[in-house]
Amino acid sequence: MRYLSQVKPISYLKANAAEVLKRLAEQRQPMLITQNGEAKAVLQDVASFEETQETMALLKILALGNQDVADGKLKPVAEVVARLRAKRPTA
Repeated sequence: MRYLSQVKPISYLKANAAEVLKRLAEQRQPMLITQNGEAKAVLQDVASFEETQETMALLKILALGNQDVADGKLKPVAEVVARLRAKRPTA
């Protein structure tokens, strides 16, 4: 795991919350929080979280596109271009 240096017990989080938030924002690496020796939560700065969510959304779109290809839901490019040109307002 690449975040092993970022593993902290919940007592550390309680005692150093402001410092933890500052470190998360500066280093942009998640922190694993443990309770009774077990991993319980991952803390992440907001910017990294938003980037992760955007990446997941793009991956989902790609997966849906790949599924459409696998299901044979394809149209020839010429047909798509012709439909788009037909919908374009004339000047």
